[in-house]
Amino acid sequence: MDEVTEATVVAGKGIAGNVDRSRRRQVTIIEREVWESLMQQLDAHVSPASRRANLMASGIRLQETRGRTLRVGAVRLAIGGETAPCERMDEALPGLRAAMRPSWGGGVFAQVLDDGIITVGDVVRWDEGAARAESG
Repeated sequence: MDEVTEATVVAGKGIAGNVDRSRRRQVTIIEREVWESLMQQLDAHVSPASRRANLMASGIRLQETRGRTLRVGAVRLAIGGETAPCERMDEALPGLRAAMRPSWGGGVFAQVLDDGIITVGDVVRWDEGAARAESG
């Protein structure tokens, strides 16, 4: 995945120009803190882009959030569930796939509810809190 500072999202479809869109898995999101913990656990320094997620968020927990709505700036994302890490994770770093499996370490997938632009630095929040978006 290429890091970008902003992305246009389309309701019901996902990120404009992304060929991997599906009805359920339109956007994928990982937590910066989880990624950093995985890198520490594996004593590695691999770019979060190797996770192949669309968005990295900081200061917000994604574990067990199926059914919740996450706001990134003005865009709402409906969390569909946990993103299971695939074999490509071990291509990026041996052992990464197994390390990501516990506690939703692979992040989440979501459906896009609103057209809009997501930008690095956008406020990311549930109804009860806020954090900041980062490129991933």
